Formats: sequence, C-alpha cells, structure tokens
Amino acid sequence: MTTKKTAVTTQKATEKKELVEKTVPAPAKAAAKKPKKEHPKKEHKEKVVRDSFTMPQDEYQKISEIKEACLKAGLPVKKSEVLRAGLKALGTMNAAQLKRALAGLEKIKTGRPKKR
Repeated sequence: MTTKKTAVTTQKATEKKELVEKTVPAPAKAAAKKPKKEHPKKEHKEKVVRDSFTMPQDEYQKISEIKEACLKAGLPVKKSEVLRAGLKALGTMNAAQLKRALAGLEKIKTGRPKKR
C-alpha cells in the first residue's frame, strides 16, 4: 500500500535520477568523445658499432693530450668523441689532402700479438 507521502518521495527520486542522467554523461560516452592524442614519432637512435684497432703508442698518447686540452678549454670529451671528430675532419679533405695525411703514417702490423 502506497501512501501519498511515499508516492511523492518516489516521484522526486525519479526526477532527480533523470536530471542527473541528463547532465552527467555516461563514462563510456565521455571516453568515446575524447579526441585521440597525437604522439610525436620517436626518433630512432643511430646504431653504434664496437670495434678494436691497433695503433702506435705515441699516437695513442696523442688522444690523451687532446682530451686534456679539451678539458682545459672547459669541454670534457671521451676518447671516442676525439676519434669521431678526427674522422669528420678527414672526411672534409679532398683527395690530395687525404693522400698527404695518410702518406705520413707509419705502416704497422695489424691484429693481436701472439700469446707466449
């Protein structure tokens, strides 16, 4: 049995529920309306190669001297950066300059020394 008071309370509750449904969008609908974020494409790092080589001791010492000079100038560098800068400088030379630079190098035996 419903009384007048219960009927009014039920009607008010129904009206509130309808009002809430109209003003607050459903979570699924809200998610569907959001625009997709565009992610910038990641730049892939260039692959690096690990290698070993043979060189005379005095030329190897020159790398340390160059590193110290850079450090005094406020530019800490790694051995690989010194070598890469040298390669970059060689790459800017024309054929005649490159031939002169390489002609001044001592020919050395490549490879690892034999174990005794």
